[in-house]
Amino acid sequence: MAIESEVLVVGGGLAGLSSALAAARDGADVRLVSYKQSTLRQASGLVDLLGYTPDGEGPLTDPYAAMADLPASHPYQTVGVETVREAMAMFDEVSGYEGGHTDTNALLPTHGGSIKPTARYPRGAAAGLASDDRDTLLVGIEAMTDFDAPHVADHLDAVGVPFDVRGETIRFPGDLRADAKVTRYAKLLDTNGEVAVRGRKVPAREALAQRVNPLVDDEERVGFPAILGDDNPGAIRDALGDQMGVDVFEVPMGPPSLPGLRLEDRLFEALDESGASFETGNPIVDFDGDGHVERVFMEKNGARIPLSADQYVLATGGLVGKGVESDREGVSEPVFDCHVPHSDDRYDWFDTAAFGDHPFAGFGVETDDDLRPLSADGDVEFDNLRAAGSVLGGYDFAAEKSGSGVSIATGYAAGASAAAEVR
Repeated sequence: MAIESEVLVVGGGLAGLSSALAAARDGADVRLVSYKQSTLRQASGLVDLLGYTPDGEGPLTDPYAAMADLPASHPYQTVGVETVREAMAMFDEVSGYEGGHTDTNALLPTHGGSIKPTARYPRGAAAGLASDDRDTLLVGIEAMTDFDAPHVADHLDAVGVPFDVRGETIRFPGDLRADAKVTRYAKLLDTNGEVAVRGRKVPAREALAQRVNPLVDDEERVGFPAILGDDNPGAIRDALGDQMGVDVFEVPMGPPSLPGLRLEDRLFEALDESGASFETGNPIVDFDGDGHVERVFMEKNGARIPLSADQYVLATGGLVGKGVESDREGVSEPVFDCHVPHSDDRYDWFDTAAFGDHPFAGFGVETDDDLRPLSADGDVEFDNLRAAGSVLGGYDFAAEKSGSGVSIATGYAAGASAAAEVR
């Protein structure tokens, strides 16, 4: 007998979580199933709406204003600007992120020393905005080779930030292994465990502040790599700031990303609070239905478990997340076998003016205005299935810096439409 729900979301990334949240908040009985860990933990934790136009113009000041000029195939054009705003309002409510008070992008320094336009950012990054003219000290950790603070400072200075910036590298207090993961640093600061400093035991936060304090000159803010706790990073930033007399912020890092992990935890908490069910670790491997999805099958411990719903959302990711697969024979969507335009005679859908010589950047499922996948003939493939997030085609999230925004907006739209069908 199949496990039943009104809305079944396949995929546990930002699009899947947004879809499940939207449907549950609209009163639907929702179940989310996901095979792999969310790609959020590999991301910076920043949420981009639109940083650049498809042809590279930018950084953009107002992403909403630029959406009207996007190609017709773009997911933002499919759902509409007002739906994007509604989706971001939901995200703001559940995430606790900064940036929702304005339509304009913020500019944040990255761990590589570039400046990134982004629409939403963790509170821990708020004191590090590149538009802030306060002088800045960046602090790197000897064992963390992917954040070279002096190198980052030099790059920021070269791009012309409106403040003086310099970098220093310290040895993290305590007896952590040289290859310690970022979560190990975070745990030590979360618990404020004692570490050995010159033969005596000192709480970790105090020891870190003592190590950085002599390096602070006239700077009013100090930036660390994003390691400042997982459970309560705000308290850690406040404690360090109080002891050093400066504002403390985190610089978003590459994978594994603590800000991404924190965001994933918060969204799953919100999903739990909404009353939705979720299960991770088992793939959806097959389905029944012709023009209408009757049920799907989840592989679990060698068995095929049937799950049925009135409405389904496909949010399994793109080429990177294996929600879209490619080989010598072509490009495909592996769960529902949705059509993925990719041959030369279909490049017009991607709008070559936007994708130039690299139409593969826009590979993904093509949909109607309600995000229902279309066949090669342009017909709706399944009347109760919608697609969301990077499984969609028609945009280049890497070039545009639009991946998170598209996932939230299309996930929200797909979930809300699915819920409307069952209410």
